[in-house]
Amino acid sequence: MNRKLARLAERRQQLVAQAAAQRTTLAYTLEPWRARLARVDRGVAVLRYIRRHPVLMVGASLLFAALRRRRVGRWLQHGLMVWQLGRRLRGN
Repeated sequence: MNRKLARLAERRQQLVAQAAAQRTTLAYTLEPWRARLARVDRGVAVLRYIRRHPVLMVGASLLFAALRRRRVGRWLQHGLMVWQLGRRLRGN
């Protein structure tokens, strides 16, 4: 029985070493994609937020349709400040 346990322990040690080598290789291979994948993650997070709050998208669309081009920038600045203030007050 001890011989069998020793073989199992040795095999486990080999597999752990092999898995570590594979993780290192995978990390090295994916390094050039890290920034792009981070951007994709942010995009997915934005889409999920929009999906959870569809009324905001409808309201924003109506606002843009109602405003003239030259006033949109000013409204966006004010809206951003209000949004940031609201997030700070809620503690998010």
